[in-house]
Amino acid sequence: MDTATYSHDDLPARAEAYVTVAAALDWLRTHADEQPELAKLARHVGLSESHLQRLFARWAGLSPKRFLQHLTGEKARAALLAGEDVMGASLSVGLSGPGRLHDLMLSFQAATPGEIKLGGAGWVLTWGLAATPFGLALLAQGPRGVVKLAFVDDGHAQAWAELKRDWPAARLQRDDQMMQLLAERVFGGFQRLEPVHLFVKGTQFQLKVWQALLQVPEGRLTTYGELARRIDQPGAARAVGSAVGANPIALLIPCHRVIRGDGGLGGYHWGETRKRALIGLELQHRQDLASVEVVRG
Repeated sequence: MDTATYSHDDLPARAEAYVTVAAALDWLRTHADEQPELAKLARHVGLSESHLQRLFARWAGLSPKRFLQHLTGEKARAALLAGEDVMGASLSVGLSGPGRLHDLMLSFQAATPGEIKLGGAGWVLTWGLAATPFGLALLAQGPRGVVKLAFVDDGHAQAWAELKRDWPAARLQRDDQMMQLLAERVFGGFQRLEPVHLFVKGTQFQLKVWQALLQVPEGRLTTYGELARRIDQPGAARAVGSAVGANPIALLIPCHRVIRGDGGLGGYHWGETRKRALIGLELQHRQDLASVEVVRG
């Protein structure tokens, strides 16, 4: 993935590009059976072929058609199977996960019952809107770490209300500039993260599901049923789905890596198109890393 073409300072440009990328992905998904030419896609999004090709390649590192292929067929099935195999092997021997990304770069801490009861009393939560490679997002951070990351397309009222509901006694202080700096830490170079601390509140069941999500590596997929088995509740796939949907921190707690058992994408709190983009970009990134490893080997 050619993330080098975008620096930290280009996150607003990536956010703007995502609007076109999302429109292109939606159109390609509905016209995939027609194997449409680039010219038709370009006309749909209102750009020249060359402009669309350059924009999409800068954002995703490959052409629109090839990007869509990462979400279908053998690659998606292989990612699903590999995700389950890797998770099972690592968790069965007591490891925290197959990759070290989250161990090294993320710390995950749950609020205690006392902290939940206080509702953030005495805390200042800084929140704001920031540009990301996947559109505008609301981020919030408190004394213990990041408490909220939500993509917002149609205004931020709902995400802000969720933040206020979760921490009703905290003082909310808006600082878009500070949250843009946080976004640069989280999204700069996409997945090449600086250390980030997460602080969440949830039921014991939700926490188990979110912790299990942290074991799914980048470029791998799993299913709601598989997650239920991983937390030793094999009959709770539906409840797992609800817990996945309640995840308050997008991307970093990677609920986008969970799909249906039949291979369908399933729902996503921040929209199916964004889920499709996240998965496709991660599959491409993993393939790029594998190619580098083969060359080095």
